Amino acid sequence: MKVVILGHGILGRELRSKTQWDVISRKADNFDAEESDLDDFLLHTNEEGVLSAKHDVVVNCIANTNSYSDDHAQHMAINFFFVQRLVDFCNQHSIKLVHISTEFVYAENPFPPKETDLPLPNNSHYAKSKLLADYYLSLFSKEYLVCRLLHKKNDFNPENVWDCQTSGDLVSNIAPLVIHLIKTNQIGVYNVGTGDKSLTDLSPHSNVIDPPEHVPKDTRMNLEKLQKALEQS
Repeated sequence: MKVVILGHGILGRELRSKTQWDVISRKADNFDAEESDLDDFLLHTNEEGVLSAKHDVVVNCIANTNSYSDDHAQHMAINFFFVQRLVDFCNQHSIKLVHISTEFVYAENPFPPKETDLPLPNNSHYAKSKLLADYYLSLFSKEYLVCRLLHKKNDFNPENVWDCQTSGDLVSNIAPLVIHLIKTNQIGVYNVGTGDKSLTDLSPHSNVIDPPEHVPKDTRMNLEKLQKALEQS
């Protein structure tokens, strides 16, 4: 299995460090999610002179993660329209697409939801654009894996943390779960996390403060499907 990671942010770097998979990024390769021709980065001419895919799997870690930005256009450009392009490209070249989504699509769900429950995002452009991409993948991608998750950098230690609940974790604990799902050829939508916790569990020396009104207070997810995949593989 030949895998390439798109994006070299917190999760992309962690996936790379644990697997040595190829990476394509803005910094190293001048890749622009809005402008770059995917053919130039993801295809090559094989020994028979035929243009073909370099990789079997593309892992999309590129996103606009400015969760509370009012810039609707930028969220849509990166979190939705770029994903549309990726889906069409991967379908055309028989590539599996692994897409990193977010537990924020469940921001308004009243209990930790399963993958089959209807996601209820909050009113942020971030959550809504990510959910649109999830739906597009499920409708049009021929082979896909969507990982809904939250990760923090390994040295996460701010002065203050919001009093919020999550299924997320430090990226060093989340990345192996994503890698396992990829290596065991899982498909469909997966909630990916390490169990119920508060942000203060990830940064015990931080001061706990009340979050602003617009911030989701509880984005915990049901992880039964993930646990079955981990146990069976």
